[in-house]
Amino acid sequence: MSTASQRAGLSLDRLAHLDQFFRTRYVETGKLPGVQMLVQRRGELVFHTVMGLADREQNRPLAEDAIYRLYSMTKPITSVAMMMLVERGLVALDDPVHKFIPEWRDLGVFEMGGAPILEQDAVGLFVTRPPPRPMQVVDLLRHTSGLTYGFQQRSMVDAAYRRLNIDTVDRPGTTEDMVRDLARVPLDFAPGTAWNYSASADVLGHLVWKISGQPLDVFFGEHLFAPLGMTDTGFFVPPEKFSRFAPCYALGPKGDVVVYETPEKSVFRSKRSYLAGGGGLVGTASDYLRFCQMLANGGSLGSAQILSPKTVELMTRNHLPGGKDIPSSTNGSYTEAAMYNGVGFGLGFSVVLPVHEPLMPRSVGSFAWGGAASTFFWVDPAEELVCVFMAQLVPSNAYPIHAQMRELVYSAFIESNIWPQALRLRPQEAT
Repeated sequence: MSTASQRAGLSLDRLAHLDQFFRTRYVETGKLPGVQMLVQRRGELVFHTVMGLADREQNRPLAEDAIYRLYSMTKPITSVAMMMLVERGLVALDDPVHKFIPEWRDLGVFEMGGAPILEQDAVGLFVTRPPPRPMQVVDLLRHTSGLTYGFQQRSMVDAAYRRLNIDTVDRPGTTEDMVRDLARVPLDFAPGTAWNYSASADVLGHLVWKISGQPLDVFFGEHLFAPLGMTDTGFFVPPEKFSRFAPCYALGPKGDVVVYETPEKSVFRSKRSYLAGGGGLVGTASDYLRFCQMLANGGSLGSAQILSPKTVELMTRNHLPGGKDIPSSTNGSYTEAAMYNGVGFGLGFSVVLPVHEPLMPRSVGSFAWGGAASTFFWVDPAEELVCVFMAQLVPSNAYPIHAQMRELVYSAFIESNIWPQALRLRPQEAT
């Protein structure tokens, strides 16, 4: 056992099972062309594996510095940016969103209607009712805003989002155009009354721009990426790094893996005017690990102080109405809600609640999120654990990789921070 693994309280032999499992179950079978995993505990990078191919068609191996589509793993970064503005006193969590987007002052809640009658009325005609209170900034952070995503395909509001291309990261124009389009569509439900995965983080990104006076890419670069040393993260892949950009694959209708997007035809190949705070970033695994470690450290990494520890504590607390979990709070539109039994939502992340959940090893207060192309991370503050998983396959729920990695990582523990001291198995006592 190495000195680093001893300090981290993890077994290298058991972590080898993690490598073997994903190699034989997913990479060698072709289910995932390539996989990269990082496990860091107590500040020690104990496990880092890169396996398989970045480009199956070109037989190009996956490299440590591969650049991935982060998609919804952009959302936690946008949430941190918003909380930086909260710390500066430029915005409050209970500020009404219409303070910054005046067109949203009279947004109503959907009652009926929606089918377009005239060509110029492309989003449809709606009957609405006034919400009990306006949407607040906190609603955008915790997805209780009343907004939705078109891919939910549950309501006429979702249909209007699809007609307006609200979900896409390559829509024309800027986020100014996006929020103007959303002013034409009613809320799916009254703000603060339910949880619904939505375009809320895209609106947050727009607010970061409006409140800070800096475009989102400039704000991220100056206040997050540069201080944290995230040198390969951004809204597009520059030409000098393009050879490191991985293709994205998709699970086909027959269970086969097919090309979803090549680097040459990717929306991330060049700069765009639309900077999507909900899914517009690309980056490396090591960059995202630095972001996660900053959060695990309570808002700092090295000499960079991004947030106060009290702000990180606030962000990683459950903020769903009544302290409920996601399945108990959803309005029925999020098809993956059942995956989150015993899990609430904070200000940008899912958060494990103190409820009886015997089927999954995890600590209360752990927070996490993932992206559409099978990327995900989790941070376990109690165990000083940070884990990052990278692949490029849509959809993200094609395989139970989140639960499997978590099970294998926790099974490698030989020392727990939260287990009674007298019962801990010390590294020197292991047989």
